[in-house]
Amino acid sequence: MLRVTLDNVAQKRTIRPLYANHQATPYGCFLDPAWDRSRDIYPGMVMAKLDGEKCTLFGGTGGTAANHTVWGLSALFVAPLLGIDEVRNIGNNLFAVWIGDNQSVFEILAPAFDTSAAWTNPVDGSKVPLRVTIGAHAQGVGKLTTTASGATVSTAVAGHLIQVVGSTKIIVSLEKHA
Repeated sequence: MLRVTLDNVAQKRTIRPLYANHQATPYGCFLDPAWDRSRDIYPGMVMAKLDGEKCTLFGGTGGTAANHTVWGLSALFVAPLLGIDEVRNIGNNLFAVWIGDNQSVFEILAPAFDTSAAWTNPVDGSKVPLRVTIGAHAQGVGKLTTTASGATVSTAVAGHLIQVVGSTKIIVSLEKHA
């Protein structure tokens, strides 16, 4: 069940599961208590699993070096800069991360992905790997991108691009992670 606060009833989700009934699961966990809320987490941004049942934004602050291991996609808003924090209102850091494999398909809306990347539809059936923004990337950390390398992009593959619907919408499949 999705619990929506009164100030958030009209907010559009930036992730929409298209094929997830048997292919993906919103995994219940806890947002790392060390998360300082200095960056927004939108649904569809890449999350990393920490020890136990904790998670954090991929490449974000808090946790250990494990926060650079892709786990899944955020299901909730923790966006104080936007004015929406679905975790703090509950009071116990309960969080959900969409995990799945290459059969799970999601629609991701901007600004939950790197809108500055070169997004083009794969025309020959090839898989376009999606990596994750890190460090000093101009779009911030934890966003899917097509950029292949560089100091502000991880080497980990988070998923694959299926279709570019427009400048504010992409369709992706996940990469299976432990």
